[in-house]
Amino acid sequence: MTDVQEFSEKIIKNIEKVIIGKRNAIEKVVINLLGQGHLLIEDVPGTGKTMLARSLATSIGGSFNRIQFTPDMLPSDVTGVSIFNQVSREFEFRPGPIMAQVVLADEINRATPKTQAALLEAMSEQQITVDGITHKLPNPFMVLATQNPIEYEGTFPLPEAQLDRFFMRARIGYPDFDAEMSVLNSQQFKHPLEDLQTVASVDEALKMQAKVREVHVADSMRYYIVDLTRKTRNHTDSYLGASTRGSLALFRASQAKAALEGRDYVLPDDVKGLAQACLAHRVILGPAARLRDVTSDALVDEIIKSVPVPGGDLTPD
Repeated sequence: MTDVQEFSEKIIKNIEKVIIGKRNAIEKVVINLLGQGHLLIEDVPGTGKTMLARSLATSIGGSFNRIQFTPDMLPSDVTGVSIFNQVSREFEFRPGPIMAQVVLADEINRATPKTQAALLEAMSEQQITVDGITHKLPNPFMVLATQNPIEYEGTFPLPEAQLDRFFMRARIGYPDFDAEMSVLNSQQFKHPLEDLQTVASVDEALKMQAKVREVHVADSMRYYIVDLTRKTRNHTDSYLGASTRGSLALFRASQAKAALEGRDYVLPDDVKGLAQACLAHRVILGPAARLRDVTSDALVDEIIKSVPVPGGDLTPD
C-alpha cells in the first residue's frame, strides 16, 4: 500500500501549502476521496472551506465547480437545463455546475428542500436526470458541502436522507497562533492557491480508489464496526441511530486510513479515529438528550469507550 501512501502524502503536502496547520482536516478530505464519498464540512465562515475544495481539485488535476446555495435557487440551477436550439430545431442539454469532479456546495442549508433534493440522486447514484434523460457524472465525483452551525435564520436543515448520503462530517476550526501568522506571511503578495501545482492525475486517483478496496479487514474488525453502529440505534439518548450506510462508510474510511498509513490491513485505531466523523451526523438525539445538551459527537464517543476493542491477529493470511 506504499503507492497509496505516497499518493496521499503528495496531495496532503500540496494542500498544506494553502490550508496551513490543519493536517487532520486535510487527511479526512483525502480519506473521502479514496473512499469515494462526500464530505459535509460544518464550520463558521473564514476557516478555509472553499480553498480546501479548490486545492483538492487542483492537486489531482480535476474539474471544479462551486454552487452558492440561496433560498431562491431552483433544482435546474444545480443540474442543468434543456434549451431549444432554433437552428437545429432540437432541445440541447446545458449542464449545470454539478457536472464537475469536485463540487463545492456552499451553504447547502440555505437552499430549499426541493433544491437540496436535486443533489440526492447525484450523490447516491453519480448521475442526474433532466427532462427524463439520465446524464452520467464525471469520475471521480465528490461533493464537499458546507454549512454554518451557528446561523439558523433563513436556513433549511438537511433532512436525514440527505445527511445519510454524506460519507463523513468534518470541522476545520480556526488555526492556532503560529499557523495564523504563517497565513499572513504566505498571503502578503498573492494567494498561494495561484501557484499551486497539480501533483497527481485523475487516473491516478481512480487507481488508488480501487487499490484501497483491497485492504484487508479481519472478521473481528467487521464485527467491531457493526457493533459500534448498532449501539447508536440502541442507546437510550438516541431517537434514530446510524444506518447500514453508516457501517459501510466506517468500513471504507477505515480501509482508506490504513492505506494512507501504508498498511494493507485495518487496526482498531483506524476505526476508533473515524467513528465520530462517519457516524455522529447520522444520529438523531431524543428530546430528553437534547434538553440535557447531549451532542451526537459525545454519544458516539461514549459508545467507542464502552465497546470492547478486538484483539488477535488482524493481518491478512
